Amino acid sequence: MKITFKGDYALKAVLDLAMYYDKPQSVDEISKRQDIPYKFLEQILLQLKKGRFVKSLRGRNGGYVLAHKPAQITLGQIVRFVDGPVEPISCAFAAKPSPCNYSGNCVLREVFCDIGKMIAEKVDNITFENLKERQKKNIAKTKKYLDYSI
Repeated sequence: MKITFKGDYALKAVLDLAMYYDKPQSVDEISKRQDIPYKFLEQILLQLKKGRFVKSLRGRNGGYVLAHKPAQITLGQIVRFVDGPVEPISCAFAAKPSPCNYSGNCVLREVFCDIGKMIAEKVDNITFENLKERQKKNIAKTKKYLDYSI
């Protein structure tokens, strides 16, 4: 599995929208918080909108929101949508394998199929609700150390 910059930024954008689930977020706000180039983020959000992961709201208080609850969107869905299959080699793709002439007795294919299954199981069981809670804990830990005063 290779996650591109685009995939990384898409994951960060969806996590950001999960963190602010009840309130539309502007591209500018997300861009600044997640350190994503504005123009690139616009393209990513449009792609995520086409994939029905996010919705855009017009108007003064508009912006982007998740199209589903954070608990209904998995890490695997976003990775596959933006960057393609999570399996490490084409003959191990779960959705559409492309076996070679030797795939029937290839030990490497077996190994990569097992690895692909482990990766898929992991990313398909991590929701953005899980990530949101983990992020909140990380923020709380950081604040605890930054709130030191004499």
